[in-house]
Amino acid sequence: MKHAIFGESHGPAIGVVLEGVPAGVELDLEEIAFEMARRAPGKDPFSTPRKEADQPEILSGFFQGHTTGTPLCALIRNTDTRSRDYEKTKDLARPGHGDWPGFMRYQGYNDYRGGGHFSGRLTAPLVFAGAVAKQVLAGEGIVILAHIKSIADVEDIPFSQCLLSSELGWELREKSFPVLEDQRGEQMRQAIVRAKEEGDSVGGVIECAVLGLPAGMGAPDYGENVEGIVSQQMFAIPGVKAIGFGDSFGIARLRGSEANDPLYVRGGMVVSPTNHSGGVNGGITNGLPLVFEVALRPTASISKQQDTIDMDLWQDSKLTIQGRHDPCIVHRAVPVVEAAAALAVCQLMGI
Repeated sequence: MKHAIFGESHGPAIGVVLEGVPAGVELDLEEIAFEMARRAPGKDPFSTPRKEADQPEILSGFFQGHTTGTPLCALIRNTDTRSRDYEKTKDLARPGHGDWPGFMRYQGYNDYRGGGHFSGRLTAPLVFAGAVAKQVLAGEGIVILAHIKSIADVEDIPFSQCLLSSELGWELREKSFPVLEDQRGEQMRQAIVRAKEEGDSVGGVIECAVLGLPAGMGAPDYGENVEGIVSQQMFAIPGVKAIGFGDSFGIARLRGSEANDPLYVRGGMVVSPTNHSGGVNGGITNGLPLVFEVALRPTASISKQQDTIDMDLWQDSKLTIQGRHDPCIVHRAVPVVEAAAALAVCQLMGI
């Protein structure tokens, strides 16, 4: 199932085209709306005050409640744009953004308003695509869940200390701030507020798990490797700077006797009491939950004055960013990571 996202942050609309969606899938539009609302801005003091309904209009590939098998196209209108916020600084490259490389890549013809196609606004159609993919995967018994593992220096309980289940997934997705330990979630909120008051921002880590994948999927080769497929989808999310599977970078501090997952036959199934490798060995699923984490950088748009360049005058300059921006994107990115994971699993399964 291939997808192509189109539009710009301050253009008339954004959207996605999904090819390869199986015919006859009965889409739950209320469920899709719920997923869209999880990501939508303007709902709390930790997000940009930009308010968008994010109501997808399905233009093709859907008829009488079912997918038709032809390309599924959804459009999401942009209704709360304030392009004037970017006019005065359009020639000043925002540090940490795609402004400068985008200027060079597209010879200055790219839409600079709100980051254009580089904006996190483009994760809305990604969530729509992922919501469709989730419903397709649900028919295969596959469940995807995620939580905020950390924001700034505040850590949540890791999945390795939990019993992963679809019930836990439903519990997390009902939370506006999806953490396993609510007290730590409150500490994360306080860290966001402190950064916002100082004109700054914070980043964090999202941990995601895929349940129900059988052993033997994937390959060690480029293009079919499980970690490679998942990583490619994750790095298409604005702000993602790192990914790790299982114990991630922490596995480098272990000995082999600690990092290896012992195997046992129980009830005719191969099981392990640990999952240090995150459900993948040799680029192939091993039957344990596929578990990975992604690191999201602190939001690049901050109100503190920064050193930059003037791309028109070709000289050093100073920049103070005005407008509406998230002091932290991590909590809104949880459904985005889930969506990208669903699309990766569909690719892995040949859907």
